[in-house]
Amino acid sequence: MRLLLIEDEKRMAQALCEILRLEKYDVDHYDNGIDGLAAIESNIYDIVILDVMLPGMNGFEVAGKARAKGITTPILMLTAKA
Repeated sequence: MRLLLIEDEKRMAQALCEILRLEKYDVDHYDNGIDGLAAIESNIYDIVILDVMLPGMNGFEVAGKARAKGITTPILMLTAKA
């Protein structure tokens, strides 16, 4: 299974990538919304793990643009907000 992680917090991203790879997932990581959206548009991922607060474009905008382009890949949203 191929996963895309879009997370700007370096330590969180490193931890998530390590854990997912230990579980034998193929993980690609981007740290901003613009590059993350471009990766989603490649349509090669089975799931996207998407942070809400991102530089360049927030997670809601990324998800909205992906859906507007007809991309139906499941998206799991992450947030530290209450």
